[in-house]
Amino acid sequence: MNATLAEKVMGRLAGRAVRAGEMVEIAPDWTFALDDGIGLIDQNFRRYGVEKLARPDRIALFYDHYAPADTPLHAQMHRIGRQLFERFGLPRERLFDVGAGISHQVAVESGMVLPGQMLTNMDSHTITIGAVGALGCGIGGAEMASLWAHGKLWFRVPESIRIDLEGTLPAGTCAKDLVLSILARLTARGAIYNAIEYHGPALAGLSIPERMTLCNMGIEMGAKFAVVPGDAVTRAHFEALGIDAGEMPGPDPGASYRVQHRFDLSTVEPLVSAPSKVDNVHPAAQFAGTRIHQAFLGTCTNGRLEDLEQAAAILKGKRVASGVRMVVTPASRQVYSRAMQSGVLQVLLDAGATITTPGCGACAGMHQGVLAAEEVCISSSSRNFLGRMGHRDALVYLGSPATVAASALRGTITDPRAVL
Repeated sequence: MNATLAEKVMGRLAGRAVRAGEMVEIAPDWTFALDDGIGLIDQNFRRYGVEKLARPDRIALFYDHYAPADTPLHAQMHRIGRQLFERFGLPRERLFDVGAGISHQVAVESGMVLPGQMLTNMDSHTITIGAVGALGCGIGGAEMASLWAHGKLWFRVPESIRIDLEGTLPAGTCAKDLVLSILARLTARGAIYNAIEYHGPALAGLSIPERMTLCNMGIEMGAKFAVVPGDAVTRAHFEALGIDAGEMPGPDPGASYRVQHRFDLSTVEPLVSAPSKVDNVHPAAQFAGTRIHQAFLGTCTNGRLEDLEQAAAILKGKRVASGVRMVVTPASRQVYSRAMQSGVLQVLLDAGATITTPGCGACAGMHQGVLAAEEVCISSSSRNFLGRMGHRDALVYLGSPATVAASALRGTITDPRAVL
């Protein structure tokens, strides 16, 4: 059988060869839960009398959405999670409390999830871990409660889409611009319940953080998984952490794909996704002069050290425009610490930015950067739906860290090449 990577990973968990379209009952290698969903798990456990967990050593809980808690209700969700860990005797080191960071960011930077493994989480952007050759997807609270209690869950094996990348990104562009160009071609419905596989010579020049951005927005195309098969870059990432990545599975030659695409990175330019659809993608220069009220740099899409460094390079020695709020949310404590040690945070602070607690921050519109009616935000996040970052009458444009920084500097949406 000539299997895709998704078929191989799910076949390993099923204990047999599987094909796209089949239903399989499998036990993922890891199951994560979050503070915005742990209450549902606890509720289901109490309703159905769950007293034992099937695989407690494969469970982790992350406080990244309500971090720190902004309402009594959210504080109660944190309390429920801590009590649940005590009730079931779960290892305390698997509860990543306020400030640890976004679940899939921590999973990658710590080497927690290995190539060829599968992770389920209560967050659709868990697809991000495809950057290290693993499969990640989001599931609901009732599904997660069942998985924790019984150890297995039904999944349909997805068809796969192959995307080949060649060339090198021009100056002023980055992985966010590349994935926006891919999104523009595939559209928000172009990969529904498919697994996106990235291939091609350009990958050798894309770092793990860049690959995380690439995989992260696969969910905005409707994908179940988005993955870069393990290679030398992947192995170097784990070696730097002192971890043996082991066998790094890839697709078989002749694997069957629903469709194939090719992208030349050298043709990519700074892009912006305009309100209020993620695939409403146009050149950033097209929106030149559009006034902004907030610039948001962070999230699991672009809250990594490389992203903060790109913004700092543009803002060093300068100040954000009058009337603009710049909010910076590192994706994890590790990112925060390294940015502080390197001086990147000081540059951003000196430029007038506000640095918040690591986590999801303003992305989900809950706190640390909520927008008022008719306000405009340029964000490095992944979604610009109505009401996503606050009031439904606010407007959110999506761009790269460089575009966010350049726009903050000028007070209007700006192609970063104009300030380099």
